Amino acid sequence: MIMKKLMIALSLLCAVSAQADDVMKKGKDGTYIVNTTTLAQDIIGYNGPTPVEIHIKKNKIVKVVMLKSTETPKYNAKVKKQMLPAYENAKLKKNATTVEVDAVTGATFTSNAVKENVKRGLEYYWKHK
Repeated sequence: MIMKKLMIALSLLCAVSAQADDVMKKGKDGTYIVNTTTLAQDIIGYNGPTPVEIHIKKNKIVKVVMLKSTETPKYNAKVKKQMLPAYENAKLKKNATTVEVDAVTGATFTSNAVKENVKRGLEYYWKHK
């Protein structure tokens, strides 16, 4: 519990120093990349924050990539293999912040944290694109 609180405090400290332009970038090919490191530092998976990058082009999710975290590698691997591919090619409706993706059995905390990160990332995308 102390470790979780320490990680949250460290994440919040990093968030204060981050600038908004670190959250979303637009590539030359028109792909928006939303990084949830500072948007969702309060969302805790099994073992800590679970930031992701959401790649969006023409209001369609190209891919979701898990970023470095303190999450258990076993749970990360399950989510990467079983859950993240379900986001690929998901069409976003105007201002939609959710995409129906099932959690991974055996990695529920991590799955739910990733889903919430994606939700926050999509909220940011619609507000700032």
